[in-house]
Amino acid sequence: MARPEINRSGEIEVFVCVVEAGSFSAAARALRMTPSAVSKLIARLEARLGARLISRSTRRLQLTPEGVAFHDRGMRILADLDAAEREAAAGAAPRGRLRVNSYVPFGQHRLMPLLPRFLERYPEISVEAVLTDSVIDLLEERADVAIRAGPLRVSRLVARKLGQSRMVVVAAPSYLEARGTPRTPADLSNHNLLDFGFVRHIDGLPFIDPDGAPIIVPIVGNATVSDGEAMRLTTLAGAGVARLARWHVEPDIAAGRLVPLLEEFNPGDEELTHAVYVGQGKYLPARVRAFLDFLAAAVRL
Repeated sequence: MARPEINRSGEIEVFVCVVEAGSFSAAARALRMTPSAVSKLIARLEARLGARLISRSTRRLQLTPEGVAFHDRGMRILADLDAAEREAAAGAAPRGRLRVNSYVPFGQHRLMPLLPRFLERYPEISVEAVLTDSVIDLLEERADVAIRAGPLRVSRLVARKLGQSRMVVVAAPSYLEARGTPRTPADLSNHNLLDFGFVRHIDGLPFIDPDGAPIIVPIVGNATVSDGEAMRLTTLAGAGVARLARWHVEPDIAAGRLVPLLEEFNPGDEELTHAVYVGQGKYLPARVRAFLDFLAAAVRL
């Protein structure tokens, strides 16, 4: 019996399955189709699009630039279809597993304390949270939402601003007692400056002189850390001088555990925090929309 003509969503599903499985034969087994049927369907899809999606010049499948773009968009379409079906079946009630990725300081000081309230409000949602300052690929990691600090990269992701906070240079009283308090940015050449292990958009500590001209102080020190919370703890221990978002260290400053430095030279720049996600508008899964609305209302930076 002839196989009926497949619809567009079915074509996308087969193509995505081929990419994820890594071969036509593996995709055929997963889809309960013959390898020749899968190959013909992909060829028909490419002919209809007028673009080569998969390079077949080697034994290993390799996506063309058009194939990469179609795969990314196809993943989003299938996710939207899946979410639409689940929401229609459940009356659009927020439910299901929500995968959240957050930079470490926000995760520890804002996200985790808020989770009990969110889960109490939406008992049919389960949350899987991962804290890291590394920038992940949401599609590759299958994350619904990522909370990111600083400038956003150009991408197809949608961003929702959660807040912003002024940056501040700080040190512990124990460190200042041992090394002295810097009075000008130039004095920092005699201090231990703590650094991050990842690339930052500003290479150094930014200040301004009394005339408003920018000054960049190179970061020279004997300690490098992986994330903002590790930087805060290292600074609290008296290891050196660090620059962090004010919201992150405000309780430490208020309690006298950290001391702001060189505030008259502070350029006043702010660190923005965004929630980024795939999809938008009416096709956004209810669980994601509920989480974003909850964060926007609850977070104060």
